Formats: sequence, C-alpha cells, structure tokens
Amino acid sequence: MFDKYIPNNSQEIRNQLEKTIGIGVEDFFCDLPKVTSSNTNTSKKSLSELEVRRKVEKILAKNRPVKEFSSFLGGGIWSHYVPAVVDAIVSRGEFLTSYTPYQPEISQGILQALFEYQSMICELLNMDVSNSSMYDWASSLGEAARMTARVTQKNEFIIPHYISQDKKLVLKAYTESIGIKIIEVNQDPQTGQIVLEDLKNKISKNTAGVYIENPSYLGFILDSSDAISQIIHDAKGLFVVGVDPLSIGILKPPGDFDADIVIGEGQVLGNYLNCGGPLLGLFACKSVDQFIRQMPGRIVGITTTQNGETAFCLILQTREQHIRRQRATSNICSNEALCALRSAVYISLLGPNGFRETGEDILFKTQYAIKKLSEIEGVRTPVFKFPHFKEFTVNFDYTTKTVHEINSELLKKDVMGGKFLSEFPELGQTALYCVTELHNLNDIDLLTVNLENILGAK
Repeated sequence: MFDKYIPNNSQEIRNQLEKTIGIGVEDFFCDLPKVTSSNTNTSKKSLSELEVRRKVEKILAKNRPVKEFSSFLGGGIWSHYVPAVVDAIVSRGEFLTSYTPYQPEISQGILQALFEYQSMICELLNMDVSNSSMYDWASSLGEAARMTARVTQKNEFIIPHYISQDKKLVLKAYTESIGIKIIEVNQDPQTGQIVLEDLKNKISKNTAGVYIENPSYLGFILDSSDAISQIIHDAKGLFVVGVDPLSIGILKPPGDFDADIVIGEGQVLGNYLNCGGPLLGLFACKSVDQFIRQMPGRIVGITTTQNGETAFCLILQTREQHIRRQRATSNICSNEALCALRSAVYISLLGPNGFRETGEDILFKTQYAIKKLSEIEGVRTPVFKFPHFKEFTVNFDYTTKTVHEINSELLKKDVMGGKFLSEFPELGQTALYCVTELHNLNDIDLLTVNLENILGAK
C-alpha cells in the first residue's frame, strides 16, 4: 500500500533507502491499525461535489450542538460564557490570520495585542514573564517538564496521582525520548491533598521539578502549595503549578506561593468548545535570565524605532524554525495567536472585579450542586472531603446503576452527565461533574430531579 507514496519507487532505490536508514519502509507505519493499512479497495464510483456535500451533511445532522443540552460535562474543556464583543473584535480584518507576525513593520496591531495578552497573563498569575501562548494545557505541561530538566540538568519530574489521563499521555510523549522519568506522588484518599511525607521521600538529587494543579483535575482545592514550594526549592528543583485561570478571582495566584513556572488552559478565557479545539496553553515563569532563555515559544516585546516611536517585535524566538534545531526549546507554531487574542479581549472585559464575581458565582453554584446531589439516596458527593471549585466527583457505587447507564438516561432528558473517571478504578462508579456561570439554580435542580428518577430514589 505504501509503495505509491515513495517517489521513484524502484526495488533498487527502495533497497538503498532501507539499507541507509537501517529499517524497512513498512516499519515507519507499524503504529497504524492493520485495518488502515489494508490493501482492500472499498471505494465505489466517484461522487459529484453536490453528492458529497449531501452525504456529509446527512452525517453531520446526527450531531447536536451542546446548547441544546444542559451540560455538566467538563474534565478538560468547559462551557463558559463568551461575551459578544469578543467575537466582534477578533473578526476584524486585521486579525483574520493567526500566522506568526514575522515582519513587525506590517504586524504592529497583532504584535501589540499579543504583548497585551502576555502582560495580562503575568498580572493575572502574578508572574514576571509570559510567552505568547502554547497549544493547550497538556503541551504546556510537557514543555514545562522539559524546561525544568534543561534548567536544573536533572531528569526526574513529579506529578500528582489525580491528573488527567490525556495530560499524562502528552507528558510522556514530550519527555520519554529525552530520558525524563515521571514519578507520581500519593494523594490522601479522603481529602485528595498531596501526601507531603510521600513527596519528601520521592524527591531526590535527580528531581528537576514538582507539578501540582490547583484546583485539581477532580476539582478539589489544595491547601499545601506553600509547603510543597518550600520542599522542592530546598531540593534545588523547580515548582510548576497548573491553574484554571478563572479560579484566580478567588484563590491566591501561583506567584504568591513562589511558583517558578505556571501553566494552564486558556480555553476558559473567551474561547468556545469548538468540538474540542483549538485550545490555548498558558505559560509563564519568573524573570530569571536562565528561565527566560529556556522558555518555549515566542515572546513579544516593546521597543523604539530609530525615530523614537514605540514599536513591538518578537524579541525571543527559541523554536526550531528560528534558530539551530539542536538549540531550540520547542517547535510551537502559529495557530494559537487568534485564541490568545480572544483571551486578551476577554480578560480586559472582565477586569479584576469581573474575575472575582465570576469566581464567586462558580464557587457558589458548585457548592449548591454538591448539596443538592448529596441529598439523593445512594449518591456520595464529593468523594474528596475538601472545598471544590467548578468540578466535583459524584459516586454511584451505592446505587443499582453504572455511570454509563445514568448518562444514557440523562441524555434522553437532554442532560449531559459527568465524565466517567475510568482512569481511576479505585474510585469505582464515579463521574466528574462540572458547573459554571452558564448554569442557573434551575438547571441544577432539574439535574437533581432527573437523577432521583433514574435511580429510583426518594
């Protein structure tokens, strides 16, 4: 099957190619499922453009937009309100391309917008330097782990047990090839808090950094950030913190507990769900020269022209397209600039008071949902007895239904239930539920009534 993709494909050329690289051409495609590499030609007669359009539209008609549901699904991408002015500003002709603004003489508008984005992220997180974005939270985590290894010249990176499986897989992909060892630290089964004694035991002379999330992947808030910061800094390692930026309105920013690198997901800042992407990775660090030089991505800076006029330009470009590949810190590309612009508009609209009000609203509704669901017979929520923000765990072990069965029944009522946490088998039939400012109390009451009916609870 793959022969047709090799130019000038003669047996002689193929033999020479395989001898030079040391493996067979088929080995390049060993990761593809066998059904994909089948030589069976199942294509029928060609279709016209009109026929293809009708066929595709028929398939797409099976989908329903999330707005038709009352959705309590989170776990990495969340439903938040996007003010209309965000769409209005970013749809202007000046911003229609998200390509890297290489030529500052014709790109002052987008460069200034990205500079403002960086400034707002630094102010929000209480950090010194921000790049102009990464792909998503997961890629930011992978890049942070690599950065800690470059800065410290060590090769171990510690993460919490309760972390998204998607992030774990991306982290592994980023670190495996350069020999960084990923170590998990235990968390208290009752509260979810990091077990500090276990952390101390797992930190060694090879520890490059420790990573925590606050709020955690499962929604509970950590109360030991200062202690963890002290422990890793005493070991000459770096402290990496992942955040939901909307929580900063009510929680201390990571800079307040001496974080060295801060990452997070910017999708919540004015970006839609969009079937799972594109997302926006936040990445900020302290203003240590060694850190800045090892930061992935690009930084927009402010300068002056020969005529003394203010100007903006790319001042640090450490990706492989710009410098010698062996010295590059990343290959982050251009497609997040438009998402970063959306976030800059969103942040400027909310301001400090807006962040606080949004955070308080989400926190109140989270506690209200927990209270209402905990009153259902057989339902245990939250699994971890600690304050939660936006997301919380709901366990159904003491009912006669599985999470899959419950979610199937909820869908019939136009309700999206929580994400089944199958990656943590020790939690049993537990789902991760999410509430945001888009939910009102009636939505939560309706969820409660539907669950009571499905479970046959009083």
